[in-house]
Amino acid sequence: MRVDIITVEPDLIKSPFENSMMKRAIEKGLAEVHFHNLREYGIGNYRQVDDYQFGGGAGMVLMIKPISECIEKLLAERDYDEIIYMTPDAKTLNQATANTLSLKENILILTGHYKGVDQRIRDKYITKEISIGDYVLTGGELAAAVLCDAVIRLIPGVLGDETSALTDSFQDNLLSPPVYTRPSEFDGMKVPDILLSGNFPKIEEWRNEQAYKRTQEIRPDLLED
Repeated sequence: MRVDIITVEPDLIKSPFENSMMKRAIEKGLAEVHFHNLREYGIGNYRQVDDYQFGGGAGMVLMIKPISECIEKLLAERDYDEIIYMTPDAKTLNQATANTLSLKENILILTGHYKGVDQRIRDKYITKEISIGDYVLTGGELAAAVLCDAVIRLIPGVLGDETSALTDSFQDNLLSPPVYTRPSEFDGMKVPDILLSGNFPKIEEWRNEQAYKRTQEIRPDLLED
């Protein structure tokens, strides 16, 4: 998978890709990530990329010309399965979306900043808009990193145990059951006997029951879906 990220703050987003699973995916050649500094396409000597919004109001808007030039350059080099805009006013990222995107070959991500981007960019180029939650960040860089982490970890070969992702929360609209490791007893608290029994069909049944119970208590909305 190849991911291209357009940003006005490339240094802000690079660190997550230099550690943990995303670093492993890149080193193993399973994913490649490229950052494109929007300011390189800025206007004038000061490389301007933002301007006041028409109609007045607080906050600057990323201009159409620098973004368009950057996207057009990338489109001339390859086709993209999705051109994604990270913005709070979009559908919230979920596991199903991450699963679908993990099957793509080329993804282009545009990160918003300030008050966002000129609407005409969204109308002309964007194929999918994604939010990571009902709150506002300074820019879309951290949101893009969250999206990439959720997607790249699903690529076969990234996780040490490829079946691990299949038991994550939300894969079947349920939260994960509680998990335990050694020691079997700590400060009077014991690991449930069933997990020490070796009866794997019963263990699986217990985990399913616990997952349903936790979901019902914490996220009943998932069961409605």
